[in-house]
Amino acid sequence: MSDARSIIAKLRQRQTPSREELSWFAQGLADGTVTDAQAGAFAMAVCLNGLGDVGRVALTMAMRDSGQVLDWDLDGPVLDKHSTGGVGDCVSLVLAPALAACGAYVPMISGRGLGHTGGTLDKLDAIPGVSTELSEQRLRDVLTKAGCAIVGATAKVAPADKRLYAVRDVTATVESMDLITASILSKKLAAGLDGLVLDVKVGSGAFMKDAEAARALADALVKTANAAGCKTTALITDMSQPLAPALGNALEVAEAMRTLTGPAQGPLVEISAALGGVLLANGGLVNDVQAGADAIVAAISDGRAAERFGTMIAAMGGPLHFVENWSRFLPEATVIREINARGPGYICAIDGEALGLAVVDLGGGRKAEGDVINPAVGLSDVARLGSKLSKGQPLCVIHAARPADADRAEAAVRRAITIGRQAPDVPDLIAERVG
Repeated sequence: MSDARSIIAKLRQRQTPSREELSWFAQGLADGTVTDAQAGAFAMAVCLNGLGDVGRVALTMAMRDSGQVLDWDLDGPVLDKHSTGGVGDCVSLVLAPALAACGAYVPMISGRGLGHTGGTLDKLDAIPGVSTELSEQRLRDVLTKAGCAIVGATAKVAPADKRLYAVRDVTATVESMDLITASILSKKLAAGLDGLVLDVKVGSGAFMKDAEAARALADALVKTANAAGCKTTALITDMSQPLAPALGNALEVAEAMRTLTGPAQGPLVEISAALGGVLLANGGLVNDVQAGADAIVAAISDGRAAERFGTMIAAMGGPLHFVENWSRFLPEATVIREINARGPGYICAIDGEALGLAVVDLGGGRKAEGDVINPAVGLSDVARLGSKLSKGQPLCVIHAARPADADRAEAAVRRAITIGRQAPDVPDLIAERVG
């Protein structure tokens, strides 16, 4: 007979619990048998000592099987993407509708903000009326209408993860490779996918700060997902600066809308094409990755992706004409302040994590479970790495609720952005492919 204390003790002693023990613990997370204190101790023990390959797969499968595993009867492949987390990362809002426009179905089960990174569900919450907590039947209805649905995990889907996810955010155990892998894949595999692509971030704004750690995580994710029978590829992508020039929920929705309704160019399009190209090829909708990338760009360029996004938003309770009038629906902060360079030079380095934490401090993220987010606050127009600035040119624009909040954010921004005399080497957005 398993019990939480013996399982935690094993982990503390650097032993891997059995598959049966991990299955019991996951079920205990789901049904409340495991207490919050035990969940936190488990997360910390895994974070410190790890599970190993076998234990990681076992925990992932146990968390997937703690609830309902969906199945589908659709006329196209069921595909999805997941990012390991970064700043200014609103790719899901662009890629999901673009994939739908190309013939895929995308039941994207997403999360809320963790640590310094923003959450896709929090971004969608900035749109009036939108509900991301849908029943299974509502999810199926939205998917049928729009081809894509970006939602939270229902109480029936991977309930063990929902519980552990919240605990990780407030116990400084977010960065565990094993817990990240199990969290991501338990939800994704429960969605009944035919194919998955993983966007593994590396750099100052990511959880993985160096290429070796990112490669190890990508390898763990790909091996675990493929072992579960889901065709999976990972791309390691750069997060040495915010992906979009905005951090904060409504501000990132605005960037996604500019991408969907404006010229199909910039980092959001580039990374959407790279990720989407792999998915469309793996899902059999195109002959190769390049054809898939071209199809994604075309879907964004000709407005089909924006149309799918609008259909999804309306089906999830949002405004009927959001795509046509998105700027009037998004909330705006009461204090908007431009921060200018104090001297000339190049943007040599950007501490993305520090910028993300500045947004959390503004009220755009959670410091404790249950915190209410202000969707309007954040940073916009963030200068790009390698940019040459003259004295007085803008570093970014702060969106705050109060002047004192803006003061703190300004100090944080100035610490986070380094201006020097020489232009830096700017990393490629797509570093490598795994699997």
